[in-house]
Amino acid sequence: MEQFLQQVASGLANGAIYACVALALVMIYVSTDHINFAQGEMAMFSTYISWQLMSWGLSFWFAFILAVVLSFILGVVIERVILRPLHNAPVLSIVVVFIGLLAIFNSVAGAIWSYLIKEYPSPFPKSSFGIAGVIGPHQLGVVLVTLIVLGLLFAFFRYTPLGLAMRAAAQNPQMARLVGVRVDWMLALGWGLAASVGAVAGIMVAHIVYLDPNMMAGILLYAFAGALVGGIGNPGGAVLGGFIVGVLENMVAFAGNQIEKATGIYIIGNGEKLTVALIIVIFVLTVRPAGIFGRVVVKRV
Repeated sequence: MEQFLQQVASGLANGAIYACVALALVMIYVSTDHINFAQGEMAMFSTYISWQLMSWGLSFWFAFILAVVLSFILGVVIERVILRPLHNAPVLSIVVVFIGLLAIFNSVAGAIWSYLIKEYPSPFPKSSFGIAGVIGPHQLGVVLVTLIVLGLLFAFFRYTPLGLAMRAAAQNPQMARLVGVRVDWMLALGWGLAASVGAVAGIMVAHIVYLDPNMMAGILLYAFAGALVGGIGNPGGAVLGGFIVGVLENMVAFAGNQIEKATGIYIIGNGEKLTVALIIVIFVLTVRPAGIFGRVVVKRV
């Protein structure tokens, strides 16, 4: 039973990371109808920035805040300088740009910091808290930080004039312009917020997966699976989908290990977790493309 609870707790911690990245993906998709394939690499680059700031003597949380702010600025600049001229470009052109951004961030990070794996410190105490050995202090801290960030974002988009303007610009740009909303800048701010949320995910997960330019590749796939499960057009659903994928991947591996112990037959284990994410993506796209919490949009032609 304790092992089962540990797997659930670990899945929730992983799911918190997937939820952050999934939310960042959905924030871009809702406003542009495109998936930012460079979201993981942008988060990785922000994590390297925080690591560099700490190596210069800054405290973890100060480096964390500064890296998130710099990520916000980077996201706004990318939208205004690179993506704004492509507003009416074909979909394939935008996809190529996203893939190009992915390669650029990966290669630049490797050129500056090398491709050697680095340890990333944890800001949480090693033994001062934790729930009866079920969840470790870093995992618990990841969940708490993620919930705080998600709560702040919810309050921002629900109760602030700027947040409401950004929602209006994403949902109905034409009507938003008629009431005086500067849609172009709202989309740029959305890119900045998505980059900041991704940076939080990268910084929180770096202690677990270690720091290297390819650290977010698998996580982006899990997050994409979570966004599809919850609904790629539903931010709240994408967050829940991230947690579902995090728990589900651990449960599948745990069940496979238990079957191997009982029968001696290896079916599935920790090495196939990424395969589970791919199966989830294919299954959801086949059975319910809109996701569990998504809405099916019908267009009349």
